[in-house]
Amino acid sequence: MSTKQYKIDNFDPSQPGLADASIYGLPFTAEESEIIIIPVPWEVTVSYGAGASEGPEAILEASYQVDLLHQSYPELWKLGIFYDDAPNNWAADSEEYKGMAQPIIEALENGEDVSTFPALQADLDKINKVCKQLKEQVKDRVLYWMNLGKKVVLLGGDHSTPLGYYEALAAKNEDFGILHFDAHMDLREAYEGFTYSHASIMYNTLKLPQVSKIVQVGIRDFCEQELETVKNSGNRVLVHTDSDIKAAAFEGKSWKDQCDQIIASLPEKVCISFDIDGLYRWYCPNTGTPVPGGLSYEEATYLISKLASSNKTIIGMDLVEVAPGDDDWDGNVGARLLFHMCGAFAQSQGMQTGQPILFNK
Repeated sequence: MSTKQYKIDNFDPSQPGLADASIYGLPFTAEESEIIIIPVPWEVTVSYGAGASEGPEAILEASYQVDLLHQSYPELWKLGIFYDDAPNNWAADSEEYKGMAQPIIEALENGEDVSTFPALQADLDKINKVCKQLKEQVKDRVLYWMNLGKKVVLLGGDHSTPLGYYEALAAKNEDFGILHFDAHMDLREAYEGFTYSHASIMYNTLKLPQVSKIVQVGIRDFCEQELETVKNSGNRVLVHTDSDIKAAAFEGKSWKDQCDQIIASLPEKVCISFDIDGLYRWYCPNTGTPVPGGLSYEEATYLISKLASSNKTIIGMDLVEVAPGDDDWDGNVGARLLFHMCGAFAQSQGMQTGQPILFNK
């Protein structure tokens, strides 16, 4: 009997998770786990609400209270989910360079030209350099685990953090799409001068030729520049605004039919990028840039599960912009959403997640 099988046989999933174990209280080592969570506690370029860098830790802490018997994926826990150790300098650098970024943001908000202030321009250059270094480090870490045969999930941090992850996926896949849940398009070019801004993640992602399609769901805010990027993308960016989704529902189109349409528009291989502010704000009251409207938790997880059961293949996923407040609600929602996403990822990859539990049927 393998060590992992011994742990499965002697672990009681009905008891509270082990606080000294990995995420969700699971007893497995990285080697014994099929899914690796890479936390990236980073929020250097945030220009409104802060706290996303604390999201991974909040989700980790909340995960110990998540019941492991998931209705759709009841045997997911047996596959093993492991929370990787982020390099110590990531959180420290985030705090240092976020402080450096604030005077730059304030100058821009006051209508100043940063290039006319040598000190601010020098700091901007330093920030762009360190953000590029983080991107490369994330890419290397993702590829390390992928090369060991692991399925990797990135846990931000702000929405700038997955770019290195997408580059790692691009190194392994010639063509894939991104299903992007968000209140924002994130298609701004070097927003506020920051090349790797959280508001520029999808603009930067479009530079990867392997990304053939970005399908956005739940969008409520965008600017003229972003609209032009969509129009000039050659149908490479497909947008489902929250307004259009709700209007279709009001006029009788079911969410199932809308999900089928969204999934059909994606290429065969898909990465899910989930900004928590794609949901109604009551699920994420402390996220940095909230917008009225959004998807319900059930609408989002239904679409994710439909994708997992389709003829598409989920090759990766990230969850970003969870920011804890004075209580653990945001982390609680994030931990449960992450668990569902891991189940969909595993099912799509042909792993044994168990038969869904059906009631009243």
